[in-house]
Order: sequence, then structure tokens, then C-alpha cells
Amino acid sequence: MKEKIKDNIFKLWITMSAIIVVGVTIFILGYILKKGLSSIDLEFIFNNPKGIPLGSEGGIFPAIVGSLLLMLLSCIFASFLAMATAIYTVFYCNNKCISDIIHLIIQCMAGIPSIILGMFGYTLLILYFKIDRSLLTASITLGIMIFPYIEVRIEKIMREVDSNIIGTSYALGVSKFYTIFKLILPMCIEDITSAILLGGGFAMGAAAPIILTGAVIFASIPKSIFSPVMALPFHLYILTGEGISLEKAYGTAAILIILLLIINISSLILNRNRGEHR
Repeated sequence: MKEKIKDNIFKLWITMSAIIVVGVTIFILGYILKKGLSSIDLEFIFNNPKGIPLGSEGGIFPAIVGSLLLMLLSCIFASFLAMATAIYTVFYCNNKCISDIIHLIIQCMAGIPSIILGMFGYTLLILYFKIDRSLLTASITLGIMIFPYIEVRIEKIMREVDSNIIGTSYALGVSKFYTIFKLILPMCIEDITSAILLGGGFAMGAAAPIILTGAVIFASIPKSIFSPVMALPFHLYILTGEGISLEKAYGTAAILIILLLIINISSLILNRNRGEHR
């Protein structure tokens, strides 16, 4: 009888927690979308910021393009390093001590505050390597931020591959390189893409790492990776922090949320397709 009561209390606690989390999330999204959608139109989406102070009129098109470019380049940089690290730890690293050190470093990187990463990117790339504040420096900094997030998921995906498949491939005399790139990666490509997309959404919503490394109050669409860039989270920070326009701030936040929802839904669709193919 006591065990049944404990079980019911535990179920009630889980259910109430889930309802609270879902309810708070829906409330926040609904509130921002309700406030922001009223100020969103074609002019707001496709025009440049205008007015005095800048941003009180016009649109946010350069910030939208800038955020998408930052997400793309940071994902390329982070996924390249994450893929290499995951492949090494899963298939090549036979020393437990080295593996533990790699995982400890990744865990420490995941716990570094984003503003510290911004200062690191500013110090290393801009002050030391003398690269101007640009799309490149901001993307590299964001890539460092999302690298642990992507690496942990890619490593988990690769470890979940049926060991019998890998063992059979080795038994047939197939090289490890061929097994990884012709067998394992094609099997995991949808899950890996889903993990990279989620990391990209994380990068798109970050403002602190790009404040010092590449984001500016106003810039046109970048002509190269060495051009400064506008970004939605930084533009939102300026609109609210400087008290320029709360209406435009809600519109910017709504656009950012819509883009993040599209990214997350795309990731869920890829995961679902992968599950159906298994």
C-alpha cells in the first residue's frame, strides 16, 4: 500500500513538473509572438534599420542574413572539429586515460560562460592575430561555444551503432577508414545533421560571444567573411538596452523565435525519419 502511494505521488510530481514546464514555455513563446507579430510585415523583414536613433524605424533584413551566416559558418567550424574528435575517441583512442582527458576538456569547455568565450575570441583572434572584427571571428567564437554540444551528441550517435556491423566489416578485411566513411557515417548522417542543426540554433540565439568579436549596431549584408555583421540577438540587445523601440524589439524577438522553431522542428523531423528507417 505504501509503495502504491509513493508511486502515485511520484507520477503526480512528474506530471505536474511536465505541465509547468510546457505551460511556462508556451506562455513565453505566446507572449512574445503576440507582442511581436503585430509589428512584422514585409518592410520589417526585408528593409534595413532606419530612423534616429538607428533601429527605431525600418527593418532587420541585414540582421536576419547575418544570423543565418553566423549559424552556417559556426556549424561548419564546430562540426569539423566535433566530427574529428568523436571519430578519434570512438574508433581510434585505445588509451582510457587520454579518452578521459579529452572528455574532461570537452566538459570544461561546455561550462565556460559565453561572455568569457567572447573575450577569448577577442583576445586571440583580434588582438593577437590582428584579424578585424568580422563574420569570420564571430563565427569561430560561436563554433568554439557549440563544439562541446555537437561533439557529445555525435560521439553518442556513433557509439550507438550496432557493434556487430562494425565487427563484421573488420572481419571481412575492410579498413577502419572505409568502414567509418562508407558505412558508419552514411548510417548516422540524419542524426548527425540533427545534432548540428540544434547546435546551430544554440549559436543563432547567442549574443555575448559576438559582441566583442564581430557584431555591430549597423552593417549591410556581409560581402565577405572579413566584413562586420549584424545579428538578431545583438540587435535585440541594442533595441532594449538603449530603449530605442520596444515594439521593434518584440518584432525582432518574434523573428528570432520563429527561426529557432524552424531549426528545431527540422531537427525533430530528421530524428523522426531516422527512427522510421530503423
